[in-house]
This record gives sequence, C-alpha cells and structure tokens, in this order.
Amino acid sequence: MRIVAGSARGRRLVAPAGSETRPTSDRIRESIFNILGQRFDGGAVLDLFAGSGAMGLEAISRGADRAILVERSREAAAICEQNARTLGFGDRVEILRADAAGALRTLARREARFDLVFLDPPYAEGPGPTLSLLGACDLLAPGVRIVAEHGSRRAPDDSYATLVRTDLRTFGEPAVSFYEREGAQP
Repeated sequence: MRIVAGSARGRRLVAPAGSETRPTSDRIRESIFNILGQRFDGGAVLDLFAGSGAMGLEAISRGADRAILVERSREAAAICEQNARTLGFGDRVEILRADAAGALRTLARREARFDLVFLDPPYAEGPGPTLSLLGACDLLAPGVRIVAEHGSRRAPDDSYATLVRTDLRTFGEPAVSFYEREGAQP
C-alpha cells in the first residue's frame, strides 16, 4: 500500500495486521481521487474508520491542509500516527482514538468543520448509521464532499437528512457512494 499521488507520491504505508481492518486498495483510492479531483486547495479532512489513515494522508499529499484520523483500535491508531510521521505530515494530522459516534460528538464540541469526509466502516455495519449522524450534525463545511465505502450488495440510502448521494461506483465487492449537502454551494 502506498500514497498514489501528490507530495508523498509512491511512499509506502504500513497497514494494521489482522482482519479487523480492510485497507482501501491503491486502485480504488486512485479512482476515488480521480472523481474528487487530483489536487486540493487546502481544507480540512475527516477520516472515520481510518485503519492505516491512507485516505486522509492521501488527501494531505494532494494539498489538503490537515486531517483528523478517527480509529477506535489502539493498534490501528498507532499505525495511523506512524504513517503520518513517516510521510512528514505529523504536524498536520491529529489521531482521535474513538468510535465514529464518539468522535463526532467530540468534534462538534470543538466546533470543527470539514470539507471532505471519508468513512469506511465494516461492511456488515455499513455507512448508514454514520451518514445519519453526519447529516444531522453541524460539522460539515459548505460544499462538503463525503465518500462512503461499503459492500456492493448493501448500498446505503440515497439521502440522509441534508446529505444526498451524487454518485455510486462499484469495484467488485467494494463500492463507493459520494454524498454532498443538498442545495449547498462551495
């Protein structure tokens, strides 16, 4: 697993051992960023269910200002931190060790705002519960884009509160849904 493009292009990432995490493949990550755009002009990224942190770190490599990587596993959180330091992004990345719902509550108290959100929960859980929380919270900047990975046989709903799906791509078993705020202008 490696960073696909940007300032850290080609740099290798460590992935957590075992079957609790399912890292997004380089090919799928590249496809996601082809859809989102190759480069970012700043902005804050939230990577829920971060695993290795690859999605948030890829966004920083491509120009995002900062990222918060949320991971409940102690081992995976340590790997996120290691990957951020190895890439030289340690000062632009915060690791938040919590589940998604707890992290969203903490970030709401801080009045954080995000321009890009990634979520890749276990396929059995699916992204629906977290998308519902995101759609109802005040953490999303105008023009936010949300990328939710899920199993292709269990696609999430077309909308959650203020969030509307704008695209759905399938890559075999993995699939990715893209959401934006309804009526929001960047």
